[in-house]
Amino acid sequence: MSSTREAPARLRFLSLEITGRCQLACPSLCYAGSGPTRGHGSMSDDDWFRTIDQAVALGAEEVQLIGGEPTLHPGFVAIARHAVDSGLRVRGYSNLFRIRDEHWRLLEHPDVRLATTYHSSVAAEHDEVTGRPGSHTATRANIVEAVGRGIGLMVAVLDAGDPGRTERARAELEALGVRDVHVGRMRAVGNAAGAALPSTAELCGRCGDQRAVVLPDGDVAVCEIGRFLTAGNVRGTGLAAVLSGPRWAAASASIPRRTGPTACHPDCQPSNSDSCDPGKNDPCDPMGYAPAAPVSPAAAVPALV
Repeated sequence: MSSTREAPARLRFLSLEITGRCQLACPSLCYAGSGPTRGHGSMSDDDWFRTIDQAVALGAEEVQLIGGEPTLHPGFVAIARHAVDSGLRVRGYSNLFRIRDEHWRLLEHPDVRLATTYHSSVAAEHDEVTGRPGSHTATRANIVEAVGRGIGLMVAVLDAGDPGRTERARAELEALGVRDVHVGRMRAVGNAAGAALPSTAELCGRCGDQRAVVLPDGDVAVCEIGRFLTAGNVRGTGLAAVLSGPRWAAASASIPRRTGPTACHPDCQPSNSDSCDPGKNDPCDPMGYAPAAPVSPAAAVPALV
């Protein structure tokens, strides 16, 4: 009998969404639907350790710990250290609302980097996006702290249809010493999609291409934004089996691919910004994106806050 199972897809980059819990609400923006009442999912620390080991065996070079707010997971430091000890580069994507001493010690490791999202240089505007008063003050202070500690930091700024606001935020971050600032376009997914059905037109065209995401219950999807395209569960079969199965092949094949001069660069990763931006001046927009009149912030999607 012939088998439909093929060799597992090679991985370069894997996101681990270790929790859905977050201190912030972002009711009209969060693509993950995270919030204060969400849980950590059914994956144990050992499950995450095994997934990391399997990712290494598949050739992964970097993992990103996301949420929700990953630092709220009680195993955040242990999971990150397991990844570092396995030879992987690690990026923690945090809202920087509250960072404990043990988190700072971890983030100072040379193989660990940090990412966050900054919604506005105006506190009231930032807090309106997050749904939590004081979030701007906390995030800005921890950005300053990270820069002062010499931690590798990438900050994403969402383009919500107000170029002036976006540029003011970028300028402030650069004045604070942030060297890696990316502007990401809005995506109509998750809370931002409202009643609309998920669409592959919102994806950049490289989801599932040497990258994947494992969600809090162990489901494997093509990327954070494309979480509606799942293909199996690591708790039942393991990562290699999922990536070699027909469901993964079908999910990957359903994503419109870019060709020609507008093709996304191979390094276009969800980790680089909320719009999978491969570089500050070479954006990798959603497949369905076309320049249009500014839209309201309610149509935006933030980076994991």
